[in-house]
Amino acid sequence: MSLALRVIPCLDVHDGRVVKGVNFTNLRDAGDPVELARAYGEAGADELVFLDISASSQGRETTRDMVTRCAETVFIPLCVGGGVRSVDDVDRLLRCGADKVGINTGAISRPEAIDEITRRFGNQVLVLSLDARRDPSQPSGFGVTTHGGRQSAGLDAIAWVREAVERGVGEVLLNSMDADGTTDGFDLEMIRAVREVVEVPVIASGGAGTVEHFVEAARAGADALLAASVFHYGTLSVAEVKAGLREAGFPVR
Repeated sequence: MSLALRVIPCLDVHDGRVVKGVNFTNLRDAGDPVELARAYGEAGADELVFLDISASSQGRETTRDMVTRCAETVFIPLCVGGGVRSVDDVDRLLRCGADKVGINTGAISRPEAIDEITRRFGNQVLVLSLDARRDPSQPSGFGVTTHGGRQSAGLDAIAWVREAVERGVGEVLLNSMDADGTTDGFDLEMIRAVREVVEVPVIASGGAGTVEHFVEAARAGADALLAASVFHYGTLSVAEVKAGLREAGFPVR
């Protein structure tokens, strides 16, 4: 029996509110993080991802008190990212109630941070948050971006994900910056490309618009499916997505 697919709502938090845009621009308000966390916990979400999307570009840490309040509200795993650079950052977030911590910019600027964090806490705690987009200048055709997709890291996405997993990350949150917020479907080619080089769980993110999109991403090899706007604005419910996956023959919780 294969592991159950996870359905994961994502809270992109900016200045204390959940927001959602298209390709990380034109952000609009989607509500209070703690209220949304509670609602998703009750709606049958398998996990929650909380991303402080302005932490890295503003050079500050994730809003810890809000993480604490979310963690007290939900009884499902909570993954937190935004501005994570060191063992100490991870330690503080775990103490606030996070179950996993996502790292992106901090690992790109200093890859050894991955080794240090996973040595201290184990690889199940660390998730590589990979914001990738199509980039013909990179060998795989996919490049890594930072700062909410605003800057190119000059790295090949497939080579980087392979290195990060070798260094110890236990999971990959693969966010297609081209598809982000478009509701046109996940980047299936990118999911397959990452799936081919790593054996750790891959969370597909960016582009969900219909139940069929989730099914397609699962067929492409995703272990978990993350979405934001379709859940925040009521286009789809977690239950509808799980029903569609179950109908397509995938095990869900």
